[in-house]
Amino acid sequence: MAEPSIVAIAVRPLVEYALLSGDIESGFRTATALTEGTKAHQRIQQQYGELDQKEVYMKAEIPYGNLVFQVDGRCDGLLSDEDGRLTIDEIKSTSGELAAIEGDGYPVHWAQAYFYAYMTVRERALAAIRVQLTYVQVDTEEERRFVREVTEEELDVFVQDVTARYAPYARMRLAHEELRNASIQALPFPFPSFRGGQRKFAGAVYKTIEGKTKLFAKAPTGTGKTISTLFPSIKAMGAGMLQRIFYLTARTITRTAAEEALALMQRHGLHLHAVTITAKDKVCFQEEMRCSKEHCPYAEGYYDRVNGAVLDMLTEETIMTRTVIEQYARKHRVCPFEFSLDAAYSADAIIGDYNYVFDPKVSLKRMLEEQKRKTALLVDEAHNLVDRAREMYSGELTKGDYLALTRVMKPISKEVYTAAKAVNDYLLGVRKTMTETKVEAAKPEELIALIEAFSAAAERVLAKGGADNGGAAAGHGDGEESPGERLLETFFAAQSFLRTAKLYDPERHVTYTEVEGSDVRVKMFCLDPSQQLRQMTKGYRAQVLFSATLSPLNYYMDMLGGGEEDYSVAIPSPFSAEQLDVEVIALSTRYQDRERTRGPLAERIARVTRERPGNYMVFFPSYAYLDDVRRVFEELAADRVASGSMRVMVQQSKMNEAEREQFLAAFDAASRQTLVAFAVMGGIFSEGVDLVGDRLTGVIVVGVGLPQLGFERDLLRSYFDRTRGSGFEYAYIFPGMNKVLQAGGRLIRSESDSGVLLLIDDRYQQPQYRRLLPEEWRGEDKPPRWSMFTPPPR
Repeated sequence: MAEPSIVAIAVRPLVEYALLSGDIESGFRTATALTEGTKAHQRIQQQYGELDQKEVYMKAEIPYGNLVFQVDGRCDGLLSDEDGRLTIDEIKSTSGELAAIEGDGYPVHWAQAYFYAYMTVRERALAAIRVQLTYVQVDTEEERRFVREVTEEELDVFVQDVTARYAPYARMRLAHEELRNASIQALPFPFPSFRGGQRKFAGAVYKTIEGKTKLFAKAPTGTGKTISTLFPSIKAMGAGMLQRIFYLTARTITRTAAEEALALMQRHGLHLHAVTITAKDKVCFQEEMRCSKEHCPYAEGYYDRVNGAVLDMLTEETIMTRTVIEQYARKHRVCPFEFSLDAAYSADAIIGDYNYVFDPKVSLKRMLEEQKRKTALLVDEAHNLVDRAREMYSGELTKGDYLALTRVMKPISKEVYTAAKAVNDYLLGVRKTMTETKVEAAKPEELIALIEAFSAAAERVLAKGGADNGGAAAGHGDGEESPGERLLETFFAAQSFLRTAKLYDPERHVTYTEVEGSDVRVKMFCLDPSQQLRQMTKGYRAQVLFSATLSPLNYYMDMLGGGEEDYSVAIPSPFSAEQLDVEVIALSTRYQDRERTRGPLAERIARVTRERPGNYMVFFPSYAYLDDVRRVFEELAADRVASGSMRVMVQQSKMNEAEREQFLAAFDAASRQTLVAFAVMGGIFSEGVDLVGDRLTGVIVVGVGLPQLGFERDLLRSYFDRTRGSGFEYAYIFPGMNKVLQAGGRLIRSESDSGVLLLIDDRYQQPQYRRLLPEEWRGEDKPPRWSMFTPPPR
């Protein structure tokens, strides 16, 4: 007789999966809004008596057919009265009203408590036990309790029913993992050979996962970064080191590269479940994104259908791209975004944005610590994470939002009106006393308290179905934002502000307040995200942060939470210097010199595109500068444009996916027409774009990419002057030169590519800029050509 298969799972995900259906849908929808308030839990547990126990670890083995479920979890409280009778206490906290709880609590919460009760009666051979749900209102500290007494027989029937519901999914996962691991062990490297440096990179990734460490990798264009990280990670999964891989990116195009790498390995025999998470606003099926069952048929009854949808897709599919997820979401009539999240918890590989791991507002919160210990993070284009992390760990609000809310909410909700007015009045008082922008090290405690009160009031109204019933009274008409929508937007912004307040570090944050006309803006600004990044990734088995432009490496290791115990590797470029013709034009592009030098600059662009016809990208530090030079260039090239021998394109500030694809499609290797495309550094076309072969003849980079001078950049400069002694480098030079490297990196994408690279700025002569250029650009073997106005540096 075959040995039973072991299924190890924690109590909470087991009962949530089993009970996400049918008659408990509305209860669970409300229950998911409950927050796991640590302080509320601790306050209740402090009330326990001497005989009571808190945070009791429990486990049990539950046979079911050919399966054995190894279930464990931590019980909030195991209470004992004077007569020795035991009670399981399950604590849940909420910012909503306790009176809104229907019946005697939510089935999914009873289910958790029943499992702990089942483990207790089995261990202690009890005939019955009391089970208690304790609900706590986090703002008022009001408590509400529900108590049941259940027998050992009732608990056994319940547990068997839950495991029966979970068993089909468990069997599917076991069969999949067996097939997956066998396919990984037989999987060859999906190319005939490794590129130069690629074997070293892949080996470093595998050793990082094996050693449970963190790796920072500078891997130049052409290294094959995606396959060099995914292949060894998948091999580590086959060796039992991993159960899950996150491939995290900042851009859609790099997500596509990961999907293509997995598809390539699939053609070589890999069997693996991968889910791509696409942003909600991009994947929503509705014309207007309103996420409630009253407004969206894909939200109505979602929990009735999602388990069947996940099981169907995971049984039939492996690489679940946006297209596949949309197909099954329509088939089962479920929200495609929520469906992708639910499927992700079952996937071997998850492809998505940085925020699903690093952002406390968005992260996949059902990831348990045990799962994290079997998960590796692969962070692509990691240079982007520095500024993205600053955004994630900053929070702001404006007075105008609360003033507008008081106007629409006054006839609808006195409670929300009063709370919003208190915020507006406070900021009005701030504005009256301000003469200049105010910067403080401490967070604004008085304002935070007002925002907490507003959030609690807003949540109570939203939990009752929003604020749109009074829309007519508030003057809401067709095409206008409804009071409910305005309240929801302000509530989400308030929640973000409060989350930032909770992680606020006075050593790495500042609070600044500024007046903008009649408005007031308060921002808790994250200066240094390194500590928070380190905290958000705590518990994961391994992390690999990589980019072609992770330079200087020490700067990025510092900013991305690296420590002395972490590793770094710099992979040499696989391309030869002969493929790249670098010319440095020593011409000032500083703001005060632009009017004087725009003519010579436009002439130089016209000359190179005339002498060497083909397809060019010209990158500028701003749209304004781009447009200024473009007009002069078009005058110089008017005859060529008129004759049809040249075409000029311009990146627009807002382009949808179809417009982006059309822009890139114009780079046709077979065209006899010279194409000159003007774009911005740091924009959608300066990263992650592959124009291989003759699709791109040359790249022209204008300037050194420095961020625009501004208040926040100066705050960063002051902070890094104080903490690192390198304020200008950290705030301006390093981020700016990264944009230069990314833009120039569009040119050579394969072994057969060649082209011309023009770097136009006299600051490239200065050591602090020149040392940041790649070796093949600096041209130790083949020095770059220098021209215009000044001689090359001595």
